[in-house]
Order: sequence, then structure tokens, then C-alpha cells
Amino acid sequence: MKNMLSQLAQNSEKAIEEGIYKIMHQNKKSNKNLIDEIKQNKHASLITEVKFSSPSLGNIREIVDPTSIAKSMVDGGAVGLSVLTQPHLFNGSPEYFSQIRNAVKVPLLMKDIVIDKVQIDAAEKLGADVILLIQGIFDKKFAKDIDEFIDYAHKKKLLVLLEAHTKKEFSDSTKTSADILGINNRDLDTLQIDLNTTKTILDAVTKDRIIISESGIKTPKDIQFLHNCGADAFLVGSSIMKTKDIKGVVSRLVASI
Repeated sequence: MKNMLSQLAQNSEKAIEEGIYKIMHQNKKSNKNLIDEIKQNKHASLITEVKFSSPSLGNIREIVDPTSIAKSMVDGGAVGLSVLTQPHLFNGSPEYFSQIRNAVKVPLLMKDIVIDKVQIDAAEKLGADVILLIQGIFDKKFAKDIDEFIDYAHKKKLLVLLEAHTKKEFSDSTKTSADILGINNRDLDTLQIDLNTTKTILDAVTKDRIIISESGIKTPKDIQFLHNCGADAFLVGSSIMKTKDIKGVVSRLVASI
């Protein structure tokens, strides 16, 4: 599967046109800082992801009570949650985000393919603590200034997780004022996964910010490998959403360090 990144961007355009991000209420964000939570954690820092579908797997889990799933993740020891708000291909929803925001106190990342500031406005109203920006979206698909988007998010009191997949993208991301840098082990154009992506990118890199390794993480050994590569935290979605024992799986991954 190729050119998925373009499809994801087009899906966001469609969602914007559909009015998905017109949020009429205001939720309070958490009183916790995700960076501090990661730095203070003595075990594996997991950001677990509430998502019901994905482009690579299709339907992952029946859409039933997102809040109970979120609570199980927190009870298992997740330091933060990533919640999909993109409806197309992910079955995400701002409404699910809002429900989870009102049910848990940990920092929340609004996970979406952000291409417009209206989505950042939505994140602020939903009570998000962090938003995701994808370096490849700005490099390849949109002639928009990523620094302008980061500054806008900061004015909304949001932290920015800036995600890269290649060495060049990561190098570009380090030149921004993004608060957290992410390495996606999945190529969003082909959907192929390789955990060695994190190793390759972080080899001989001097870190100046928290690094989150994302995608393809299933086992405690995966966590240990990525930790040894230099990752500070780990975003884990599908492998947790597919299990019946969410709390138990999260607990075992957290205990891997």
C-alpha cells in the first residue's frame, strides 16, 4: 500500500469539511505535564492508544465504552493516553476523546492527522494536553510552516509531539521548538513497520528532548530493545487494543524496565 500519507491528509480535509472539529464545549485539561511524568517514572513510560481501527489492520476492536478501556490502561500504569479523533480509517471521534477526558486524570494526546489550525483549536477545547504533528505531512504534502503550527499550539497551552520516520525528518524536527520528538517505526506511506527505525535514527544522536518510539511495539523485549536504543517512552496501540486483558498487558509492558 503506497501513498497512504496523502490519503490520511485527504481524510483530514474531509473531516474538517464535515465539521468534525467544531467543538461547542470546553473541557479542562489535566494538571499533569507528560514530560514530567515520563522523567519521573522509574519503569517503562507507556502512552497507550485508544483506537478502534487502523489503515493497516482494519477494525481492531468493537466500539464499546471507550472510558472503560482508558481506565484499564491507566490502572495498568500508563503515564498518558493517546486518543484518536480521526473518524476516517481510525473510527476515532472527538466525542470519545471528551468522554475519556472526563474520566481520567492522566495527560491526553489528541491523535490525528493535523493539517489545519481548526484541529488545534479542537484539541484545546477538548482538554488535550498534547497534540501530534507529523513532519512528513509538512515536508511532503503541504506547503505550510510547521513552526507556525507549533507556535499556535503553544499559544493554546498545548505541548507538541513532532513525529518523524526518516533521519532527515528527525533532523528537521530537532530544529523546531516541538516539546517532544517521536519516531514512528511505521512508514506512513507504505504502512510497513521496522523497530530498527528507532535504532537507526538515534544512533550517534545527542538527545535534547524526550524521545517517544511509536508503532509495532508488542512485547517487553520490544520495550527493552527500544529503551536501549535511546527511547524515553513508548506509544503502544494495536497490541493493547486487541487483547482482552488490557490492564494486565499494560502492566507487563510497564514492568519491562
